Amino acid sequence: MESQFHFLPTVALPPTTDLIRLDARPRPSVTMDSPALEVMTDLKTVDPVSVYEDTPLDDAHHEMVSRGIRLLFVTDAADRLAGLVTATDMLGERPMQCMLGHNKRRADLLVRDVMTPRTELEALKLEDVASAKVGHMVATMKQHGRQHALVVELNPTTGHYEVCGLFSTTHMARRLGISLNFIRVPQAFSEIQHSLLHES
Repeated sequence: MESQFHFLPTVALPPTTDLIRLDARPRPSVTMDSPALEVMTDLKTVDPVSVYEDTPLDDAHHEMVSRGIRLLFVTDAADRLAGLVTATDMLGERPMQCMLGHNKRRADLLVRDVMTPRTELEALKLEDVASAKVGHMVATMKQHGRQHALVVELNPTTGHYEVCGLFSTTHMARRLGISLNFIRVPQAFSEIQHSLLHES
């Protein structure tokens, strides 16, 4: 059996050998008319980064920064999807709202205090995304004012939907070479405080 396989030749590494960076790899150009799947993160091939819902918020933020990402999946004690937490959730109004509303210190905040729970999440079906174009995704995310969108696929064995993909406006904008800022994050404490005092 082994005789049908031949060994591959090797080469010595010259002094000018560089380590290729993921962002340096050439990617095909993307336009609004490109298939939506070209800008979707396939969670079947990319392991999603997750934290438990009782993780301290500052620890989750450190995890996000260290990995250079803007979203974490949140799981419960049974490792089921409990929600999502984004950089906007951590750096926007939610931490301040929780601190003022529940008399908590920043150090006491947990991921569950600022995350978007699963019950408030919406997702797209893979079958719809598969026939859509990038422009459809831009329009969809702008309509809902979201920076991320989940994609689910029905597992025929269990009969349950499973999260299989993720869209990010940051990733889409990078591939398209344009700005896609749908959500504005308050930049100053005074602005956050004003929004809290004038909530209806």
